[in-house]
Amino acid sequence: MTQYTPTQKKPRTIRSLLLRWTVRVTGALILLLLIAFLAVFHSALYNRFVYFPREARAWEALRAQIEPVSIRHGWNEYRGVIHSHSELSHDSDVPFEEILEALKIAGSDFIFMSDHCIDGKADYSLQWRGIHDGILFAPGFEMQEGFMPFGLPSETVLDCREDPEVLAKQIDALGGLLFFAHAEQDRRWELPELVGIEIYNIHADFMDENVRQLAPNILLCLGAYPDHTIRLIFDRQTELLAKWDRLNEIKKVVGIAANDAHRNVGVRGYYTDKGTLLLHEANAKKIGEYNLNFLTRILLRAFFGPLEPGKRLFTFQLDPYERSVRFVQTHLLARELTEEALLDALREGRVFIAFHMIADATGFSFVAEHGNEMAVMGESVTFTEGMRLRVASPIPCRFTILSDGKVMHVAEGRETIWSPPGPGRYRAEAELDILGEWVPWVYTNPIGVEAS
Repeated sequence: MTQYTPTQKKPRTIRSLLLRWTVRVTGALILLLLIAFLAVFHSALYNRFVYFPREARAWEALRAQIEPVSIRHGWNEYRGVIHSHSELSHDSDVPFEEILEALKIAGSDFIFMSDHCIDGKADYSLQWRGIHDGILFAPGFEMQEGFMPFGLPSETVLDCREDPEVLAKQIDALGGLLFFAHAEQDRRWELPELVGIEIYNIHADFMDENVRQLAPNILLCLGAYPDHTIRLIFDRQTELLAKWDRLNEIKKVVGIAANDAHRNVGVRGYYTDKGTLLLHEANAKKIGEYNLNFLTRILLRAFFGPLEPGKRLFTFQLDPYERSVRFVQTHLLARELTEEALLDALREGRVFIAFHMIADATGFSFVAEHGNEMAVMGESVTFTEGMRLRVASPIPCRFTILSDGKVMHVAEGRETIWSPPGPGRYRAEAELDILGEWVPWVYTNPIGVEAS
């Protein structure tokens, strides 16, 4: 008879082996999942807990330095939105009343609409026009070939499928200003009716993003740092600015910013009278309808409250209208806040654009001076020895003055003064120092310095 002693190993049972291997496999799976999570979300985790908090403090520090500029050019300055969509567009569901509220939050003075054509027609009587609660609304449509005309009479109805040359002549004959949307694409640059182009467009900037890289940041950071998350889409528009400079060597082409606001990037969830979960895109396009089980109903109640037929349970919105209109704004120098005065500013190029999501650029000035004479951006002046170009900013920045696309002068501070060597088309850029990186903030339209 064999006697068991304490030094002898207990025989392993099948249950103990299963338990041990279950623990090992579970631990390995958890480790693999953790490694996979970190591989996908490491950059987003860094942004959420390290970079975005630092960037938010840097933005606030810049805003705290805002002071009035020293230049007095005599114009009133109005800032607002150009290229924007309403519920009249097939890919937006935002009524004009909600657009007005978004503009108030953003501190905008005006908006130039650019709805998509309706059944092939651009009917300028359908949109808001004039002052609404202190904000100027101007109608406009986005058409084929990037046509985006403004300033047409309310009774105007254009055929958006008309031959581009014929359509351009019609717009000009009616007193409209022809701008090209999405200037990153091929356009009819040779048309003599062309007044200006978009030198920045949010939608175009977003389209070149790697969605797989952006998605983890949206999931982890959008709730806590929405502005900083959406700013991830920003890229320097080097090629587009170079195209604009080349166009200005041939004729005067005004540069504007395009907000391209739609409020159509997102998901909405509804509880239906059939007891299902209905998912829609933000523009009401159906994604799918899903049956619920005992567990999913409990989870929905826990997160969103009682389940009532027709109730909207949640909205996940990447591009709220207010966020789109704050991202970038177009500043116009005009005599008064009327459509006629703002159209005159657009026609002449008394325009600069600024990325207001970072900081308010109101007051930024770029002028040419000689004696008592002064010309602002968009205007022309005859070259004389000793004339000066002055740029002033409400926030310390890095200024760059360019002539026909070539860098001529770089300086840091609140103001810089530089004498041009000769005739040319001179424009200014400004960048802000954010955590050791110079980030584009302002682009002005050129001042024409002409030969005598």
